[in-house]
Amino acid sequence: MTTETTSTYNDLETLPTAALLAGMNQLDKTVPLAVQKALPQVEALVEAVVARLRAGGRLFYIGAGTSGRLGVVDASECPPTFGVPAGLVVGIMAGGDGAIRQAVEGAEDNAIQAWADLQQFNANEKDVLVGIAASGRTPYVIGGLQAARAAGLATGCVVCNAGSAVAAACEFPVEVVTGPEFITGSTRLKAGTAQKLVLNMLTTATFIRLGRVKGNKMVDMQLSNDKLVERGQRMLMDELAIPAAEAADLLHQHGSVRAALAARQ
Repeated sequence: MTTETTSTYNDLETLPTAALLAGMNQLDKTVPLAVQKALPQVEALVEAVVARLRAGGRLFYIGAGTSGRLGVVDASECPPTFGVPAGLVVGIMAGGDGAIRQAVEGAEDNAIQAWADLQQFNANEKDVLVGIAASGRTPYVIGGLQAARAAGLATGCVVCNAGSAVAAACEFPVEVVTGPEFITGSTRLKAGTAQKLVLNMLTTATFIRLGRVKGNKMVDMQLSNDKLVERGQRMLMDELAIPAAEAADLLHQHGSVRAALAARQ
């Protein structure tokens, strides 16, 4: 596994802070290029997710450690960004929600628990499951994908090694080969960054395709704080060429940017 190969940097404890930061930054520059090579795979996965969600299905993420946390983060950001129901994208963490903050030892080695976790949500053939595993060998993720695929779910993954068991277990693998880490084996670094970029692409492209963005604006975003209310007002001011007070009244009256635009167009 290239994620486990020895770092190209050595004697890290002897380096000054500036050199440590420069080294990490230099390696981080390679991540977007690795993602670029995997774009055809990302496209195939997006198309599969769009098809399932358009037909009434849901998107589930499973993962352990950093990978699992990234899935939870991406899922949690979809409702406020795109105005979708909270249960449409679900992140499931090996070891349960408590593992988001504190590691649960051995949780990732349980090959049958992921499917049990998915059944708490009544996951079925309408849905799509994406396993996230930098190593590509996490038993929790492999077992979940195998069981989900057998049950008729569409299955994909985001991994950072080529030819992995996780990729073999699913229909739509995304393999972003990021190579050795700055600290040998520390996949919270480059691999984690690559996974975050792919998940950004996956849900953003999916919800654009599903009509949750107008032009380049988040017209369905939840107006959950003052900053977002002000952003919504600016959207209406720009789109309708109206003053701030009128935009504020319109947004208050209709409750969302999309509804306000529909009322005036």
